[in-house]
Amino acid sequence: MTTLHSTSYLLELEAAEYLRRSSRSLQRMRQDGTGPRFYRTGGRILYTAEDLDAWVRANARMSTSETGSAS
Repeated sequence: MTTLHSTSYLLELEAAEYLRRSSRSLQRMRQDGTGPRFYRTGGRILYTAEDLDAWVRANARMSTSETGSAS
């Protein structure tokens, strides 16, 4: 039996809304290498909700004095 796995891709603006950030913030983070994983295809930048969620979890902190990405 074959199972189809369908991944929904979000455009940059949709990803920015999902994260409640600006598109410009995502652009800056892509340039700096500090943002969520993304895909470039046909001149478009795409994200998955799974990758966005993973990025948020990876940036979780218990205190404002912890070191790490402040993106």
